[in-house]
Amino acid sequence: MPKAKSSPSPAPPTSKPSPSPSPPTGKSSPSPGPPTGLPGGSQRSLSVGIISLGCAKNLVDSQIMAGVMLTENITIATTPEEADVLLVNTCSFIHDAREESVAAILDACALRDEGRPRAVVVTGCLPQRYRQELADSLPEVDAFVGLDGLETIGAVIRNAAGGEHAAADITPTSHRLYEPRLPSLSLTGGPFAYLKIGEGCNHPCAFCAIPSIRGRHRSRPIDALVAETEQLLASGIREINLISQDTTSYGRDLEGADLPGVLGALGNIGGEFWIRILYGYPSEVTDAVLDAMGEVEQVLPYLDIPIQHSHPDILKAMRRAGTARAVKTLPARVRKRLPDATLRTTCLVGFPGEKREHFSHLLDHVREAKYDHLGAFAFSPEEGTAAETLTGRPRPETAERRRGKLLLAQQEIVAERVAQLVGSDDVALLESPGDERGSWLARTRRQAPDVDGITFVSGLANNAEAGDLVPVRYTGGADYDLFAELI
Repeated sequence: MPKAKSSPSPAPPTSKPSPSPSPPTGKSSPSPGPPTGLPGGSQRSLSVGIISLGCAKNLVDSQIMAGVMLTENITIATTPEEADVLLVNTCSFIHDAREESVAAILDACALRDEGRPRAVVVTGCLPQRYRQELADSLPEVDAFVGLDGLETIGAVIRNAAGGEHAAADITPTSHRLYEPRLPSLSLTGGPFAYLKIGEGCNHPCAFCAIPSIRGRHRSRPIDALVAETEQLLASGIREINLISQDTTSYGRDLEGADLPGVLGALGNIGGEFWIRILYGYPSEVTDAVLDAMGEVEQVLPYLDIPIQHSHPDILKAMRRAGTARAVKTLPARVRKRLPDATLRTTCLVGFPGEKREHFSHLLDHVREAKYDHLGAFAFSPEEGTAAETLTGRPRPETAERRRGKLLLAQQEIVAERVAQLVGSDDVALLESPGDERGSWLARTRRQAPDVDGITFVSGLANNAEAGDLVPVRYTGGADYDLFAELI
C-alpha cells in the first residue's frame, strides 16, 4: 500500500473523482438533512463530516453509513470544520486512488491536530484491502472500519469521539449486502441517485483487485430495489442510475431474477423518470437486456460497457477471452436494436504483452465503433492480481503515448458526433441554474452524471426547478459539453 507521508498542510480534506476504469463520482458529501441527536447521554449533538472518495458504489456505502448515523441520533456536518468526527470513505482500486485516499486521511488528521475534529475514522476499500498493515502505516487514525462493518459505524464514531483508539477488526473477505435504513437518502447533491443492485464480482480479470476486496457477486432482491426507488422518486429524484461491480450479472445468484426483470419492475412504478444502466460486462449484454431497454419507457438507450481492449490476445491475457466476440459485435448489435443508443466504454492500454499491432487493433476498433463516450487508462500493476508479475509490459511512456493517441481519436469522434447532433431534439434533466438569466446546467439522456460532460440549456422560464425534465434542441458543443435551447 502507499506509504504515509507528512501532510504538506493542515487544509481541510477534499475529494476528487479517482481515476478508475469505471465512471468516477467521489465528492465531499453534503448534509442530507437536519436530524440531531445526543451522543452517549451528552447534551451536545455529535456531528460527522463525510468525505467520500472513489466511485459511485463507494458513495452508496457513504449513504448507507449516513443513514445508520442519522437513525442513531448522530448528525451530518456540512463542513469539516464543523464536525466532531471526520469519516474518510476510501478507494484503493489503483495506485492513484490509494495516494488520494492517504492524502485525504493525513489532511483530516492534520485538521484534528489543530483542535477540530476530535477524531478521524477511515472506512471503505483501503482498510478492507490492507487490514493487516493499515494500523501500523497510519497510526494517526482513530479507527478503521471494513466493508462488512458499515452498520457498526454509529458505535465506532461514538467511541472514537470519546477518545477510544480502536484496533481494526475487519473480516478477510467481504460478504455483506446492505439495505439502507433511509432509502430516500442521496448524497449526490442533485436530482439523481445511484441504486446499487448488487455487490462483488465473479469475473477473474487479471488486472483487477475488486473480487479480493469486495468479494463474490451477490444481488439484492427486486422488491427491495423497487421500494428504494419509490422512496427516492418521492423525495424528488428523477434519475435512477443502476450500479454494481457488474450490473449485467444481476440475479445470477437468485432464482427467477435478472436485469430485464429489474428494468420491468422499476418501470412498473410508473411516472416520468429516467433509469440508466452503468457498469456492464460486454458478454452479458443479452438480447433480453436490449429488448427490455427498448420496451420499458423509463429506461434510457444508454449503456456503459467497459471493453478494456479489442484484440483477442490481449483480452485472453486479461482473462477476458470470453468477451472478444462480444466486443467486436456489440456496438453494431446495440445500435441495430436501439438506433438512438449512447455507448460509453473504457479502455486499458499498456497491458503486459501489448505490442504495436495489438494497440493498432484497438485504435481501429474505436474508430470503427465510434463510442459516444470513452475513458482510457494506462496499465499499472496491482499487488495481489494475476497481472502483477506478468512480463512484457510496455514502458510507461509508451503506454501513456498510446493512451494519448486513443483519446485524440475519441476527440475526433466526439466532434463529429456533436456536429450530427446540432438541430436534433432531446430531453434534459435540469440540475442547477446557470450564470445567465434563463440558463441552466443540465444533462441529456446521452450524459451520465459526472463523466459525460454537461449541457448548457437556455430559454428556461423563471419557475424552472432542479429535477425538471424539459424538451431541448441541440445548438452546438465545446469539447465534451453541449449547448441546447428549450423547445
